[in-house]
Amino acid sequence: MANIPNKVIERFVKGVPRFQKVLKIAKDRDVNESDTVAVLNDICGDVFGYDKYLEVTSELAIRGTYCDLALKVEDKVQFLVEAKAIGVELKDTHVKQACDYGANLGVQWIVLTNGVEWRVYRIRFEQPINFDLVCTFEFLALNPRSEKDQELLFLLAKEGLSRNAREDFYDRVQSVNRYVIGNLLLAEPVLSVLRRELKKLADGMRIDVAEVEQIVKTEVLKREILEGDEAAAAQARVNKFYRKGATPRRTKTEQQEPQPPPAPASPEESVTDRLLREAEEQEANSNPIQATPEG
Repeated sequence: MANIPNKVIERFVKGVPRFQKVLKIAKDRDVNESDTVAVLNDICGDVFGYDKYLEVTSELAIRGTYCDLALKVEDKVQFLVEAKAIGVELKDTHVKQACDYGANLGVQWIVLTNGVEWRVYRIRFEQPINFDLVCTFEFLALNPRSEKDQELLFLLAKEGLSRNAREDFYDRVQSVNRYVIGNLLLAEPVLSVLRRELKKLADGMRIDVAEVEQIVKTEVLKREILEGDEAAAAQARVNKFYRKGATPRRTKTEQQEPQPPPAPASPEESVTDRLLREAEEQEANSNPIQATPEG
């Protein structure tokens, strides 16, 4: 679990319910992509802690086209955000488009979202370019007081950058999954332990490591755990671990983060505020105050 500052947790607790209300209104009205992006801009500021005027931009050109949003801190793009209208279902083609943008710009972290569904990807700069899904969550289902949900939000928060939150989470996802566990079970040191325990259980019966391996591979593990790109990557990770041994985890020192300058007042009503205002007006008009007849 990441060490999340109290001020960030307070911002989550305050901001998430507000934008859950906004997103429900936007979803009911099936707002277009432009309005969805405007709400996402406010979420990046009011929930994730970026300066909406200095650190959230829609003016980042990538090979003649513009990405929907980029989160830029100290002149470095930290996330590219590919946004779809709130009523559009996210598809694999959208993922490829977003990751192509990131690869062309050299940005490793990509967010694909329609406001409700959020997917965070990490690009692997290899040949060919590939990517991993790091996490996914439904904004409307978030509980900002839940440690698990706070950790997901912190991956995207500005304060999480200096604490390496996203990389630590990615390392854990890559290390603790069914493919890695499956390949660990087939590693020689683990097979030797299984053989030893089986000999105890079978009262000294002769048992060969190869026999244990064959049973684990063909009768215990599912085929999908041992085949495919994810299985191959897990096997390489396990092999590397046993060749070099475990490395000590790096320690992190908290850094004093510079406070952003106060944001200038916007003369125009934001899409977020407009949606909330119109919903309140609609509710008020649907429940007019009845005059009490005089007796």
